Amino acid sequence: MTTPPTPQPQAQPQQAYAQAGAPMPQGAPMPHGAPMAPPPAAPAPPSAWQQAMSNAYTSPIPVKKTHLGNALASEWTKIKSVRSTMWTLGVFLLLVVGIGLLVAAQTQDRDYADVPFTIPAFFGLVLGQICLITLGVLVTSSEYGTGMIRTTFTASPQRYRVLAAKILIFFVIAFVVSAGSILLVGLMTSGMHSGPEAGDVDWSGTVLKGGLYVSLLGVLALAAGSMLRHSAGAITAMLGVVLVPAILPVFLMISEGTRPLGEKMMDYNAINSLAKIFEMDGTGGGTSQLLLLVGLTAAAIVGAFALLEKRDV
Repeated sequence: MTTPPTPQPQAQPQQAYAQAGAPMPQGAPMPHGAPMAPPPAAPAPPSAWQQAMSNAYTSPIPVKKTHLGNALASEWTKIKSVRSTMWTLGVFLLLVVGIGLLVAAQTQDRDYADVPFTIPAFFGLVLGQICLITLGVLVTSSEYGTGMIRTTFTASPQRYRVLAAKILIFFVIAFVVSAGSILLVGLMTSGMHSGPEAGDVDWSGTVLKGGLYVSLLGVLALAAGSMLRHSAGAITAMLGVVLVPAILPVFLMISEGTRPLGEKMMDYNAINSLAKIFEMDGTGGGTSQLLLLVGLTAAAIVGAFALLEKRDV
């Protein structure tokens, strides 16, 4: 009898495809009992944060970090856009230049033998300083009165930056306008009374010191407006700072005990300080009065910054 041929084991499908050099198709049949490859793992579903980030809006406007220059530009736009700035500065120029030229027209060449040609501007500054005080108060208090300060602090959460920009912009404007008006009066007076009887007193210091003094008064008023947050109250307080030291010494000089205080107050009130700056007594001075005002203004600014961060809008 013939022995039947022994059946050869069939090659596994993976081996057959591997010998042929071709990948096994996905639908190829697997033999019974052959191990099956595990199915590929499904991707994890995106988290809620990833979904929110994928749906987040991206602005086409480039985002830049803000700085003090942005606050300065904002405050410059605001201060030049309101009518109170034009009115107060216009009245200031009218008083200083107008009264100064009227006084210069009534004087003679010999009246300037030992005084500077800017003397006529002093009479206009006595009244004109009230305009800068009023404007300084309105720069801050008007925004609190209208409620626009909320918008300002929302756009610029750094409150100290807003107040610093207000102080810088106002001081530059006040100094340029005040020093420019004093210079204009001095030039016109010099042209009217530059005869042989007139002296040759240097008056450049009166332009700088006079402009600086009234500008610092305005900055002091700005700090007062920031602390009080009320226009009428801050203006009234600043009028008291200017007028009370000029009136009170008259009563203090009556008594011997209060006479030294009255004399000191007489020397350092705003009107007599300007008189010393403009050399009304024939001698240069006003430096100590100016330094005192610098100290008072610096203290008021520090108080304004401190209260700005502690109080709510």
